[in-house]
Amino acid sequence: MARKRHIAVLGGGESGTGAALLAQGMGYEVRLSDSGPIAPAYRARLEAAGVSFESGQHSAEWLLGQSYWDRAGLLVKSPGIPPEASILRQARDLNIPIISEIEWAYRFAGRCTLVAITGTNGKTTTTTLTHHLLRTAGLNAYLAGNVGNSFAELVWQHLQAGNTDPSRIYVLETSSFQLEDIRYFKPKIAALLNITTDHMDRYGNSMERYAAAKFRIRENQKSSDFFLYNAADPVTLDYLTRHPFLGPKVVAIRPTDILPEGICIKKRLFALLDTALIGPHNALNAAFAVRMALALRAAPDAIQQGLQTYTPPAHRMEVVARANGITWINDSKATNVDAVKYALQAMTTPVVWIAGGVDKGNDYAALLPLVREKVKAIVCLGTDNHKLQAAFASLGKPLYEVQSAEAAVEWAARLSRPGDTVLLSPACASFDLFKNYEDRGDQFRRAVLQRISST
Repeated sequence: MARKRHIAVLGGGESGTGAALLAQGMGYEVRLSDSGPIAPAYRARLEAAGVSFESGQHSAEWLLGQSYWDRAGLLVKSPGIPPEASILRQARDLNIPIISEIEWAYRFAGRCTLVAITGTNGKTTTTTLTHHLLRTAGLNAYLAGNVGNSFAELVWQHLQAGNTDPSRIYVLETSSFQLEDIRYFKPKIAALLNITTDHMDRYGNSMERYAAAKFRIRENQKSSDFFLYNAADPVTLDYLTRHPFLGPKVVAIRPTDILPEGICIKKRLFALLDTALIGPHNALNAAFAVRMALALRAAPDAIQQGLQTYTPPAHRMEVVARANGITWINDSKATNVDAVKYALQAMTTPVVWIAGGVDKGNDYAALLPLVREKVKAIVCLGTDNHKLQAAFASLGKPLYEVQSAEAAVEWAARLSRPGDTVLLSPACASFDLFKNYEDRGDQFRRAVLQRISST
């Protein structure tokens, strides 16, 4: 008796749904399981494709198979599911291979070029900017991964449409969670922007484990591929020193590439003064993006045009409004200390700083000099602000507690004067008061615009 081609998919969000649609489309029997509710939009897509799924539980016998003949040949795992989850332990006990959705998609992508970008901070900006530069240059580039569509669903859409053009370039934002479970995934160009403290709950408070997950982006690369890294990032440099490797062409992005007026790559200046890329951290992101675009033979003049026409994604140093002499910036995606450091470094006017949320084991000491120099008042937005208050109380700055975006905006308006900047850059997760960082940023934006329209 021939075994059924049975694929188990864990997670019913963007990643899991995309993996299931690709598997179903390629003729596999698919069973998808999510321990929580599946959003209506994903449920509708699964039902339309005829995918078998369950929600609110993991039924191990149904998902993994009740016997050898019914056993899943593979389990595709969504990135948010921790490796120690009980259902994954059961799969490992049954010797079922576990892979990530990006690995699954890679196996069906065919002849194409993969650009993969990872790092603790700056991934989304660098990924969307790289994609924009390539599209502006007329190249056949698509955006996917940890931003926008799942890689698997995009691959399935192209297969459905008969789009197997080898000129396809997939520009992928890849997280450490996605890279944990790759096997053969091999980008033509891989970029590692930085490694700073984050997700320590996932990695047992081990920066070594976190860095190792990030560095998996390069492990299958060959001598014809490119690996770009930040030569000013100490954790990256330390890991490279202790884990030397042969393989791709290594390209260092150096601080000397960044000039006051822009970035200098291969003796050509790419101007940033008239762009929406605010701050030195975004200049560094741009340096990575330009290097990758040049490696893919985008024309320099088109790259410059792309820099000038790029609009950053929401919640990342997003200028919400300029009114009554005050600039309001939504940097809700800044959920760790280093991201806030980059935001404050970019500030050139006095700052009313809105911070707080679910602390992720933050050490705020690195922010003390910047807060002392640039911040005139702090608005703590969260249900428990004790650690934030304790960290900055010694600076003697005015400090206020609020528990809604509307209240945060109201206090920030009272504390700011013409020439100031109000900066939402929380350094914390959002799940105490908001659904996610997007919800926090959206509520902040609405509150700012409502206040401006009413004054």
